[in-house]
Amino acid sequence: MGSLSVNNLLGIKYLNRSDIDLIFRTADNFKKIINQPIKKVPSLRDVTIANLFFENSTRTKLSFELAEKRLSADIINFSAGLSSVKKGETLLDTVNNILAMKVDIIVMRHPNPGASIFLSRNIDAKIINAGDGTHEHPTQALLDAFSIKEKYGQIKDKKIVIVGDILHSRVALSNIYCLKMLGAKVKVCGPSSLIPKHIDGLDVEHISNIEDALQWCDVANVLRIQLERQDVNYFPSLREYSMVYGINNELLSRLNKKITIMHPGPINRGVELSSDVADSNHSIILDQVENGVAIRMAVLYLLAGKIK
Repeated sequence: MGSLSVNNLLGIKYLNRSDIDLIFRTADNFKKIINQPIKKVPSLRDVTIANLFFENSTRTKLSFELAEKRLSADIINFSAGLSSVKKGETLLDTVNNILAMKVDIIVMRHPNPGASIFLSRNIDAKIINAGDGTHEHPTQALLDAFSIKEKYGQIKDKKIVIVGDILHSRVALSNIYCLKMLGAKVKVCGPSSLIPKHIDGLDVEHISNIEDALQWCDVANVLRIQLERQDVNYFPSLREYSMVYGINNELLSRLNKKITIMHPGPINRGVELSSDVADSNHSIILDQVENGVAIRMAVLYLLAGKIK
């Protein structure tokens, strides 16, 4: 079946094209399995996985946990809010204590960019980055690209616009790396205050008008406004943001074509997307959630193959 060129999944920028193709092929196989009456396979029996979440998560945590259970792995869950991290324990001490319990793979979400990279240099277990601050969220980008490929048959030359809070979004960065590697045309749309200064360095154009952006694209990947990461006001109010950049049915009906709407969740309904769009046949949001389990099963399976 082949193997990955990396020992950890720290970010899309560390993968190559054949790694992504291998993950997609493996995910295709697992997607067939999870749609059968018996959804469990013994592929990771006797492999122990620790889910370390130092930040809140619903979809990603549940998706990884379900993927691990479908592969028959042994799981330990760790939530920073209920742990000795509150008592001042360092990241390395926390992880070394968990490794002393003989853990093979660590799935980690952390508020600090580069936390998973730091960890990979200091411990032997395989590491999957489930989001590190505003840096990367590789499995989200993989499931987004996989969902686009499933919808259109290919990603090459597809036009994808990423809308919203690009500045604070790890999803945006990972998506840009992944989609460009797969040959898609990528642009971003949002208020200038929420577009990073380095966006030109990623060879991505900024469109400021939402209707122009939607008229250009095949797929709009809509991000939420990350108020929890904003230390100053980047725009006057959520109401004003919604009036200028919110996507609703009226806006979609003005386009001369049908586009696909994606969202990594959680959706702030009535801000970036109206309910009539989020729940419409334009949307593949729930397909993304289903594909997330298959992609994470693929990544876990392929990294488990690297355990010595």
